Amino acid sequence: MRAEEYSTRTLDLEGWKVRLTSYRLGSTYHCAADNVEPGAWIARAQGATREEAESLAIERARLLLGRTRRMPT
Repeated sequence: MRAEEYSTRTLDLEGWKVRLTSYRLGSTYHCAADNVEPGAWIARAQGATREEAESLAIERARLLLGRTRRMPT
């Protein structure tokens, strides 16, 4: 199976830069959210539409990043 409709975009969640990568495999859309700076994977989701998959990944990433403590620089 081959990934189709691949897209990537960067957005700001809870003060962190997050890259969303989404694509379609068969009839299911997949989305992964990762932290742009260190490149750490944060959340993954899948859904029937791109919007559903991205929404679920953003919701999970927002929850996890909201709980992350930031050290003063």
